[in-house]
Amino acid sequence: MVGNLSIFMIGLGFAVRASIAGNLQSDIYDHIDLANSTAMLGEALGFTFTGFALTLLFGSALVDLVGIKRMLMLSSIGYVLGSLLIIAASLVTPGEGVENLVLAGLLLTGLGWGAVEAASNPMVAAVDPENKTQRLNVLHAWWPAGIVVGGLLGLAISALELPWQLNLIVLALPAVVMAWLVSRTEFPVTERVSSGISYGEMFNEVFRQPMFIVLWICMWLTAATELAPGQWVDLTLSRVVGMKGILILVYVSMLMFVMRHFAGRLAKKLSSVGLLWLSSLLAAVGLYCLGMARTPVTAFLAATVWGIGVCYMWPTMLATVSERFVRGGALFLGLLGFAGGMSIQFVLPKLGEIFDSAKIEAAGGLEAFEKLTGDELDAVLATASIESFQSLAVVPLILLPIFAFIWFWDRRQAASKVQGVTAVSNQ
Repeated sequence: MVGNLSIFMIGLGFAVRASIAGNLQSDIYDHIDLANSTAMLGEALGFTFTGFALTLLFGSALVDLVGIKRMLMLSSIGYVLGSLLIIAASLVTPGEGVENLVLAGLLLTGLGWGAVEAASNPMVAAVDPENKTQRLNVLHAWWPAGIVVGGLLGLAISALELPWQLNLIVLALPAVVMAWLVSRTEFPVTERVSSGISYGEMFNEVFRQPMFIVLWICMWLTAATELAPGQWVDLTLSRVVGMKGILILVYVSMLMFVMRHFAGRLAKKLSSVGLLWLSSLLAAVGLYCLGMARTPVTAFLAATVWGIGVCYMWPTMLATVSERFVRGGALFLGLLGFAGGMSIQFVLPKLGEIFDSAKIEAAGGLEAFEKLTGDELDAVLATASIESFQSLAVVPLILLPIFAFIWFWDRRQAASKVQGVTAVSNQ
């Protein structure tokens, strides 16, 4: 219950950030620097992922000392305080001080997000160590469930012309509920502790496992493929395809919620790495097509391909590392999450730069862009949207040969073991 609610909460936070991104830009960043407002927004949203990454880096190494309970309580506090800071920033005149308030608020929600991942992933891995891919995918199915609820509430708040700050109040509510539940719950020790592996052995594993380094690098790319478009879709597609982009995110999240419950079966047929290879292929095709979408129908078709692709990436990466490197414990899971969070910190501002540069170039200069309205503005934004999404489509393509090599290597090693066993039995 606590694990599912914690993942639901961070999914809700993801949807809330996507819902309010346009409001933050129009109410704050456009007033500070119109020409670079999208890049500034991307940097601000990236701060969430910085907080997420830092908490995972240190929190995962210390979760056995701090305790899962305290880690989850810290998460609740981060979400409540972060939401209040962003609301406060929206109520004062835009300026440098306001920008810092927004950054601080997003950083705190990111710290809360990281605390959830640092505590929940090793907790679930310890509950059923023989079925990690299925367990972690089911746990992380509550991430898209949170996105669905947050996205639909965001749409309702916008349709009813209510203050957009209500989205942040919605985010704070489950954080308060979770704090109450955590205070009344007892938690298990992690798999590393139950196996009797010392802290020193856990840290030494980083230097003994070159394959972990390869997978850690891959996590930078899988996270960029899955998470960056989710924060970008409402901002970039809403005026291009003739519908609210957040609806695409809600639809993809519903798809993910259902499909993550079947990850175990697919992993048994393909292997975890085989599933990651197939995911990367579909994600690349989907991202490229999202950049070309011009109608709601084409946007939903492209989002379906992308959504199926990224559906299993995050939890299956966690499961792959946890299955291969038991002695790495929560530290390895945390380092993987750190890579994922820091990836978005770099990718979102870069996407903002690509979008801003493309829109100014397509318009014929900043002065010309400022004068655009209606269909002319939509055409310019469509051009910028194509460039930003298609530049991101390159990322999962890089993963294809890497996962293919690991998949082939695993199959070869498994075949060698079978031959060895057969040879021994025939003697």
